[in-house]
Amino acid sequence: MSLSRLDACGIAADVSAGRVSAVAVLQDVIARIAVYDLVQPQAWIARFDASALLAQAEAIDARVAAGEELPLAGVPFAVKDNIDVAGIDTTAGCPSYGYRPKRSATVVERLVAAGAICIGKTNLDQFATGLNGTRSPYGAPVNVYNRAYVSGGSSSGSAVVVAAGLVAFALGTDTAGSGRVPAAFQHLIGLKPSRGRWSSTGLVPACRTLDCITVLASTIADTRLVDTVVAGFDATDPFSVRVPERDRAARRIGVPRPDQRKWFGDLESERLYDKAIACLAANGAELVEIDMTPLNEAAQLLYGGPWVAERTAALETVLAADPDDFDPVVREVVAGGLDLRAVDLFNGIYRLAELRRAADLLWDTIDVLVLPTTGTTYRVAEMRAAPIALNSNLGAYTNFVNLLDMAAIAVPAGARDNGTGFGITLIGPAGTDRALLAASEAYLDAAKLAAPPPLDLEGRMQTVKLAVVGAHLKDMPLHWQLTSRDAVFVEATHTAPTYTLYAMADSVPPKPALVHVGAEDGAAIAVEVYELDVAAFGSFVVDVPPPLAIGSVTLADGSTVKGFVAEPRATVGAEDITALGGWRAYVAR
Repeated sequence: MSLSRLDACGIAADVSAGRVSAVAVLQDVIARIAVYDLVQPQAWIARFDASALLAQAEAIDARVAAGEELPLAGVPFAVKDNIDVAGIDTTAGCPSYGYRPKRSATVVERLVAAGAICIGKTNLDQFATGLNGTRSPYGAPVNVYNRAYVSGGSSSGSAVVVAAGLVAFALGTDTAGSGRVPAAFQHLIGLKPSRGRWSSTGLVPACRTLDCITVLASTIADTRLVDTVVAGFDATDPFSVRVPERDRAARRIGVPRPDQRKWFGDLESERLYDKAIACLAANGAELVEIDMTPLNEAAQLLYGGPWVAERTAALETVLAADPDDFDPVVREVVAGGLDLRAVDLFNGIYRLAELRRAADLLWDTIDVLVLPTTGTTYRVAEMRAAPIALNSNLGAYTNFVNLLDMAAIAVPAGARDNGTGFGITLIGPAGTDRALLAASEAYLDAAKLAAPPPLDLEGRMQTVKLAVVGAHLKDMPLHWQLTSRDAVFVEATHTAPTYTLYAMADSVPPKPALVHVGAEDGAAIAVEVYELDVAAFGSFVVDVPPPLAIGSVTLADGSTVKGFVAEPRATVGAEDITALGGWRAYVAR
């Protein structure tokens, strides 16, 4: 069966028109979940049973037959397990904390009233504390497209069940990026509304003054539909506000100064971001470089300042009663607020006011801020080895947004070679939610991104792309070192015009040396690119003799792959053959 993604707008239209029944939609969803449970059941914490779901679907069909207009008729959705759903315990990722709510959260009630069907509750970083998805006693949801990598968090399960095609959309939450980071990693849309624009009644607080309920979906149209249904003032929520809509054309795009762009060694993310903002510029936007200093300082206040105490305030009782039920990393973060003083908080409030004023002035020079959603991603094993430092890296571009009362939407901006998603986030002042949806839609229409990689239920093998320039080319003497490792040919191409090529002296068989010299003195050199799994690549590297080495090679399209490079001694006595354009021409002369 297909696990292609579900379309909320399409399902609602078909059910409303009688082309398909809500019961048929739910039967398909139940079958999809049974298949994907064999892959990673840990995406869920709890679900309604099949009979209850089908009863809900029958009720929707009856409402449609009675002539009721339901904008979300029969659309299946999921809810992060720090948001109340009547009939299912809310645990926030901590079993001892669990309680059975008397009513659903306001946003859930509005979705159900519009005809949507809640399938169940999804996994999360415990108490929504984390951006990676590994901090849960219910297991760690992993990336749908490469299960060696983190799903992103804290709305980890919500991202997984949408990307895997189990529901059409899911609710998440976002305090520091928890609804945007997992959206980016799973090739999804992640809308973080302006603070107070969506009700937070029925939400387990993380930082109550900053928390936002969010939506993760596959299309802008689905995201807009959900926003239309749930947005609006809620008198039962003391933090709900009537946010005036602000129309804002995305003509002046703010981007960080190059020296302030953080990639954490991830050259693929850097290339994909450059490609995304180039697309925006090609479609008429003016790119304006901005100073990120006030935004970065505000971000530091969230975990390095007194706002840590707001997390502690939300969980002080359970922390005192059941400290051993906390994930160790979550406990370390939350307990940190116990030592903060009221003086620290007030000083933090004063500094944040100054930073907010500086941030507000940005909107005089730009219409929209466009940042990488994250600068990199990590394998699950890497995250568990350094859980605080690497998690912090994931929040480099997200942590300041709620503190500075901005709206944001994360959208796909390409795929890394390992299949995981890279995304950009469009950010505007409070009230620009719908303007950001329009700007995101325009970007996605212009970018014409390739579809996400096929969903591999067997689990994607981690691979590495390798550029070869000489004796490893097809039909050359050392090509067997690739074929014996089941290397797959990707393409014949050229490097960027920044290299010179030498024929090394006294090498048997004859070998080239590729040297990076820069655009002024370099040329484009012919290469072939192959793909190997990680283990095969590692064994290949072991066999590379000095003075050659494996480094990073930039290709003509700007992408970076692993490839042969040379130590300086490789050029001693060597012949410069750059003018020939490649090794085959040298061998054939």
